[in-house]
Parts: sequence; C-alpha cells; structure tokens
Amino acid sequence: MLSVFGVLLLLGGGALTAHAYSNAQQELPNYAYGSVMWRDEQVDKVFPLTIGGRGGYNGGLYDRDKALWHRMGISPETDCDKGLTRTTLKAAQDNGCKAVLRATYVDPTANMVTTIAVVVLPEGPRNAGPKEKVDEVYQDNRAIEGAVAPYAVPGTAAAKWKSRNGSHLMAVPGEHMPYVLGASIGSADGHVAGELPGGFGMDNDTDRESWHADAQDLVELFVAHLSNLQNGGLR
Repeated sequence: MLSVFGVLLLLGGGALTAHAYSNAQQELPNYAYGSVMWRDEQVDKVFPLTIGGRGGYNGGLYDRDKALWHRMGISPETDCDKGLTRTTLKAAQDNGCKAVLRATYVDPTANMVTTIAVVVLPEGPRNAGPKEKVDEVYQDNRAIEGAVAPYAVPGTAAAKWKSRNGSHLMAVPGEHMPYVLGASIGSADGHVAGELPGGFGMDNDTDRESWHADAQDLVELFVAHLSNLQNGGLR
C-alpha cells in the first residue's frame, strides 16, 4: 500500500498519490475503483474548484457563476489526528483510519466557511464495517462533536477561520466506498453559534441547528460527488 507520504508529494501537482507501480492502464469495474480513488484520482476531481449551484448539482459543479461553494485550498496534512478531533478521531483511529483528506471552501459572500473531510478507512462487512462504526460514534456525540478540524487557508477569506458552528458526518453508502465524509462549518467573521445578542438569545438553539443543516447539505452534495467519481472511474 502506498504511504500517506506519497499523498503529500504530489498534492501540488494535481494528484493524490505517487504511483509506485504503473496501474494507469489497469481496467477496473467502476464499483471497485471506489476503494482506490482517494489515492489514484486527481486532487482537483476529489475536491473540485466549485460545488453545488442554482443550476442543480451537475449544473453548479464546475460553473463558478452558479456555485454555492468555492474552494480556497487543500490541506497538505493527511494524518488522521490532523484532520479529525475528539470522539470522531478516536473512533476513526480505533477502526483503522488510513488518512483524512481535507479542503476548505467559502460561499459566494465569503461569510460562511467550511472544511470538507474524506476519512479513509479499511473496507469491512456491509452495514457493520469501520465506516458505519465511525458514523455511529459521531451521531451519538453530535451535540458536542466538531468532527472535522478546520483548515484555515493562508491568504484567503478562510485565513482566520477557527470556530466551528456546525458539523455533519456520514458513512458514504455503497460497496468499495470505505469512506466517511464530514464537514465542519463556521463564520469567516468569527461569529460563534449560540451567542446571539440581546433579545435574539432565545433563538440560539435555532442558530446552532441552522449551521448543522448547512453542513449536512454540503456533505450530501459531496457524497453524490464521490459516487459520480466512482461511477466514472472505469480505467
């Protein structure tokens, strides 16, 4: 198996891993490609420049004018303890975490910022494998769990982001998809969820839940994106 160090070597060159042996011409069924695409796929495809949009998933994926989220940067750190926190990190480590790939995006107003994480785990039995176990731990601790560590991208609108206002995490469905996908989301201006001023304080719970909902929407967009990569992965 290729080392996580190989991921770091070629992040700047548009790939998620160095090929220690040539498999460029290897033909794999689409579903089987899912288990290796985290290290074989180009980084710009795993984390596209834009995601979502008014034109729908496909219409907004590569259309900057319609995109809901714009990529600010991709983290060069792929160690599990750099990408996850708290109980989610422990659950991932207990279940054989191989790497955590992260990228940070902002919305068109540059007010909302999010870090997306692809947690790479071993394959396991259907409905009871490592990804389901990590998902279960997150759900049990959702109220206190930030899950994905923010990646503040220097020199961008996300440079000062550190407060996580909401999060979501889920096991990516399907065979040969040994991933958990998560997102933490916050405010570029430093607003902390649940700290609305004055008479607005009664809406603090609603404020927190709205951030969680935004994180969930983004995770679901990326789950669909990874599924598309798998289905288009015939090599």
